[in-house]
Order: sequence, then structure tokens, then C-alpha cells
Amino acid sequence: MSVERQNAVTLKGQPLTLVGPELKAGDQAPDFQVVGTNLKPLTLADTGGKARIFSVVPSLDTPLCDSQTRRFNKEAAELKGAKIYTVSMDLPFAQSRWCAAAGVGRLVMLSDHRNASFGENYGTLIKELRLDARAIFVVDESGTIRHAEYVGEVGDHPDYDAALEAAKKILGA
Repeated sequence: MSVERQNAVTLKGQPLTLVGPELKAGDQAPDFQVVGTNLKPLTLADTGGKARIFSVVPSLDTPLCDSQTRRFNKEAAELKGAKIYTVSMDLPFAQSRWCAAAGVGRLVMLSDHRNASFGENYGTLIKELRLDARAIFVVDESGTIRHAEYVGEVGDHPDYDAALEAAKKILGA
């Protein structure tokens, strides 16, 4: 049974419940199973790399999620050696369609729709909506979380600079 965190985030001021643990810098990144746009399952081990950024958004079909994903796609060009992933509950087909329409191709889309494994293991699953809350996790090559941010209001931007700085430190940039 997963832990529930009442009033952990809000949506337009309304409190919501997050399912799963609240992860912090220094914690080991939990495993997960998501689906790539090729419909194949992926786990944490499949994302290996020196620095990994997991940008979590509720749905690409909203303006803020669109903006967040475009921002990390742009940053991917500058952040050599880092792998950037966007995690959402969107179906892989919708993620592929969105990427093609937005011209986004520098990051990897991961769909949590099948069993909400990422959301439950990273504490981003919104119980009331079955969407993932906005969050960012930066993980190093040993699987240690170096930066974790759960955005308090789902409609607010995350701290992009803090996440990018954590990734740059891992890369020695």
C-alpha cells in the first residue's frame, strides 16, 4: 500500500492528494516501469547516463506542460552529456503527435499511463485525477537523486535553473 500525502499540492488553490513517497536529494531513485513512444516498457536502468533529468508534467495538452517540455528540449541542446525525459500520463501516441507538432526531438517521452508506476514510486501521482503532478528529478549515474522538486501549485512553473544547475554539477560543467 502506498503512502498518501494529503494537501501535498494544489490545483487552482484546491488541495490534492499525492500517492507515494516524498523523495529528496540524496535518496536512491526508485525503479519504475513506463512505456516509450515505441510502446516498449522502460525502467530506470534503461535510462542510464551520467546525468538524467526527469521532467514530470500532468498532460502535454496544457499550455504550461507544453512550455515546460519545450524549455527542456531547448536546454538539451546546451546540456551535453545529460539525458532529459518528460514523464506524463499521456498515451504514447499523443506524446508522439505532440512532439511532431511542437518540433521537439531532443528529449525522450515516457508514458506513465499503463500502471502509474513512476507516479506511485516518485510520489507524483495525484489520487483525485490519476495524473502526475508537476515535478523535476535530477539523477546521477549511481542512481542517486541530486535534485527533487514537487511544484506546490500544479499551475506554476518549476525552478528550471535549480534543476539545470544540479545536472551541470553532475556533468562537471
